[in-house]
Amino acid sequence: MQRMGLGAAAGSAALLLGALAFQYLGGLAPCPLCIWQRWPHGIAIALGLLLLAWPERGLTLLGALAMLAGAGIGLYHTGIERDWWPGPASCTAPTPGDVPAADLLDQILATPVVLCDEVAWSMLGLSMASWNALASLVLAWLWWRAYASSSASQ
Repeated sequence: MQRMGLGAAAGSAALLLGALAFQYLGGLAPCPLCIWQRWPHGIAIALGLLLLAWPERGLTLLGALAMLAGAGIGLYHTGIERDWWPGPASCTAPTPGDVPAADLLDQILATPVVLCDEVAWSMLGLSMASWNALASLVLAWLWWRAYASSSASQ
């Protein structure tokens, strides 16, 4: 249980370090949803450290739930990037036809420079948000396996 949980936490650490490398070494500033996607990985890392000190079965279930939340945020972000659904007004480009002309400039100036509905980087046709969602699902599975394996030993 501990080994699988620590492996999943290490996977989150690798993903978080990769995101930080893209940001600080690659110059790709994150949008607000990119930042949201980092939180579940931080939680999973903390749960892994707790698991190391206190090997409790419930921690592995919390790790799986954190990674499912991360996958959900990644899927939500992917849908915004692909125009499957609208994103939050705080980080998507305003549609000029929906905003009165007097308010358009104020809304544009209030919108962050890095928009959530623009893909900053992709590989094999998938954005970073999509890759994060997939990786988070794999890590959720590892956390779940750690949880399931601990029931067999108790």
